[in-house]
Amino acid sequence: MSDMTHVSTAEPCAPEGQTNEVVVQIRGLQKSFGDNVVLRDINLDVHRGEVVVVLGPSGSGKSTMLRCVNLLETPTSGEIVVEGVDITKKGVDINKVRSTLGMVFQQFNLFPHLSAKKNVMIAQQKVLKRSAEEAERIAIEELGKVGLAERVDFMPSQLSGGQQQRVAIARALAMNPHVMLFDEATSALDPELVRDVLGVMRDLAREGMTMIVVTHEMGFARDVADRVIFMDGGVIVEEGTPEEVFDHPKSDRTKDFLGHIA
Repeated sequence: MSDMTHVSTAEPCAPEGQTNEVVVQIRGLQKSFGDNVVLRDINLDVHRGEVVVVLGPSGSGKSTMLRCVNLLETPTSGEIVVEGVDITKKGVDINKVRSTLGMVFQQFNLFPHLSAKKNVMIAQQKVLKRSAEEAERIAIEELGKVGLAERVDFMPSQLSGGQQQRVAIARALAMNPHVMLFDEATSALDPELVRDVLGVMRDLAREGMTMIVVTHEMGFARDVADRVIFMDGGVIVEEGTPEEVFDHPKSDRTKDFLGHIA
């Protein structure tokens, strides 16, 4: 019998629902606005099916990092690779890349003169060139998934803030994104409306959607995240599972932040 110890060379298994495929890769990301350095050497891999929640105080660079992922902000230096495409290279068709990235902002950005259904249809028709019939079918389907089946013909002014944000989520999902980016999607909502929007986001996570979520909702981060990133001063201070970051933080800065919001 051999006394040699077998060493596995296989990659570690990803958690259930995830794969080891890196969908978004950030390397050496720097972002400055004039003399103000907002991001400093950010490195991050996001795997398919993973939910990464980004926490940190205001001004820590969270939203700027997220906006760099689809070039709403242009990196000062570094690389961002989305499904194998380095979007920081000249000549990249950024609109094609953006078509795989759904983004939901603090503000709902709905067209006030269009119904919920038509708000979800318009980008499908203009960007994906879907027929009106197909776009309408998908709009109704996606609005149903976010709990608005009875309100497809309502105007934004007839909807609560939480309902408008769910229309915005349905609009993003109707484009068949591979990754969803949420930038403080609940921060503009009254507290009683937050739960419904977080419920939709929880459902997406359960369905295996790859998500990068900037939020102050600690309960959501603890319950739904596969990985939690804590940022401060434009750097990633700490990252780990929710249990590691919330219950056993290593950095004094993380401990201080969590202590103030507990």
